[in-house]
Amino acid sequence: MLDFAIFAVTFLLALVGAVLYLYPASRQAAGIPGITPTEEKDGNLPDIVNSGSLHEFLVNLHERYGPVVSFWFGRRLVVSLGTVDVLKQHINPNKTLDPFETMLKSLLRYQSDSGNVSENHMRKKLYENGVTNCLRSNFALLLKLSEELLDKWLLYPESQHVPLCQHMLGFAMKSVTQMVMGSTFEDEQEVIRFQKNHGTVWSEIGKGFLDGSLDKSTTRKKQYEDALMQLESTLKKIIKERKGRNFSQHIFIDSLAQGNLNDQQILEDTMIFSLASCIITAKLCTWAVCFLTTYEEIQKKLYEEIDQVLGKGPITSEKIEELRYCRQVLCETVRTAKLTPVSARLQDIEGKIDKFIIPRETLVLYALGVVLQDPSTWSSPYKFCPERFDDESAMRTFCLLGFSGTRECPELRFAYMAATVLLSVLLRRLQLLSVQGQVIETKYELVTSSKEEAWITVSKRY
Repeated sequence: MLDFAIFAVTFLLALVGAVLYLYPASRQAAGIPGITPTEEKDGNLPDIVNSGSLHEFLVNLHERYGPVVSFWFGRRLVVSLGTVDVLKQHINPNKTLDPFETMLKSLLRYQSDSGNVSENHMRKKLYENGVTNCLRSNFALLLKLSEELLDKWLLYPESQHVPLCQHMLGFAMKSVTQMVMGSTFEDEQEVIRFQKNHGTVWSEIGKGFLDGSLDKSTTRKKQYEDALMQLESTLKKIIKERKGRNFSQHIFIDSLAQGNLNDQQILEDTMIFSLASCIITAKLCTWAVCFLTTYEEIQKKLYEEIDQVLGKGPITSEKIEELRYCRQVLCETVRTAKLTPVSARLQDIEGKIDKFIIPRETLVLYALGVVLQDPSTWSSPYKFCPERFDDESAMRTFCLLGFSGTRECPELRFAYMAATVLLSVLLRRLQLLSVQGQVIETKYELVTSSKEEAWITVSKRY
């Protein structure tokens, strides 16, 4: 469902291990500039680890060798594309199944894909429509959860430090669970239980499959399997309760259940959306607030737009759609934070990028984090400047990369709406302030986050 999905070094390695190991490897780099394997068995894995992340490794590689570069994972040739121009050449003829969905299903050992193109297309449309319908039907719920967080923050003294990451994750978990799986998650304890299991599964999908440590640790493996089983058990119960029945609240599962999908397919798609949406929503909200506390003039301009569009009246879905500058702030948040720094595709047939031949069965990376701060594409690329999206060409580029428009992934679409409602509710009543002396360091993983808790303070608007 994601044209350009969340991906990081752990997913690259897992993708190779879980999906590509069946293919014969090639040692021919087809003349593409790059580096040779550091080790015969692991290829350039030591270089990636020493760089700190796949994103940081790719930044260095593209700086040294240009927009099309190669390296090795084990005996597998990997090609990375690092500019808009070369991405365009590869994207247009290669609109295949979403790599994130394929990867996540493989790691979760889900195998219900039929392989039929028309059926896969139908399933994709059901998934996308499910997101659209659950957002439209549950706007009031999203507003209620935002107002609950506001009420909590209004009680804080102005000097109190607010743990932003923790609160944004809680907001995201409540939003996703209730809008995807229904009223069961009105119970706070159910949300807490889901959050714990979600954290265990999400962590091990990368860490445990990366180094094989999950299979080496019986304790961790049991914790992972128990967490996944509990998540699946909850989903199966909800699917059984709702399939073929009508409820006053329309949720994501209902849209899937109304299509021609079996229970296993509904479970898989719900699991994938739940896993991804919680993290994307939490991190988008966290980074947006961080940037607004850093750039007071931007926060002021956003508050003025909210005040002008919403006034003192109720917040409605129609008015939310009019918050153009807010959308620009969120787009710039995705760009500056490099929210999803890498995605990937398997080269099904031999292809060509510029003068270089891409051999069949090569893993092709889209170095989105590199592209999002490429000075040839973005003026002042390291500056947080929402106004850059006044330029239509900037927005077209953003659409091409899958962060907006028709290519926008459903999980990010959900996150944009949740973040817009939340910011509208918070900024109407509060000024968001940074904590003096705090330095937020970035951690590039599946989704970019801060290494430590990010703290803010709040001040009431009078």
